[in-house]
Amino acid sequence: IDMYVEGIFDLNELLMQHVRQPADKKEQYFATMMDKAANRYFPAFEKVLKDHGQDFLVGNQLSRADVQLLEVILMAEEFQPDILAKFPLLQSFKSRISNIPTIKKFLQPGSQRKPRTREEDVAKAIKIF
Repeated sequence: IDMYVEGIFDLNELLMQHVRQPADKKEQYFATMMDKAANRYFPAFEKVLKDHGQDFLVGNQLSRADVQLLEVILMAEEFQPDILAKFPLLQSFKSRISNIPTIKKFLQPGSQRKPRTREEDVAKAIKIF
């Protein structure tokens, strides 16, 4: 579980850093970020699901790794809605985990899930720090 979470955090960090990029580097960073998501991270998790043959990443029950993977999938889809097009097992995983009643409730509009960070908020934070 820890190993998968660390890999997910690496992708999460990559996605989160996009908003901090200077305007002149944002387009190149975006291309690199999406390339790594689609060609490095998501293929690895697709393979894990295939090799494991279960509904979850580890064992046959929900773990922190599953929740973290769902979150990073949702983040990546905010940048590129079709990012999972080549990954049928990740598509099924996303649907399955998203439909767990407590997670489904959390993902509904108006829930506690935070929206994407706005550009103007990033500029304010950079100026402050």
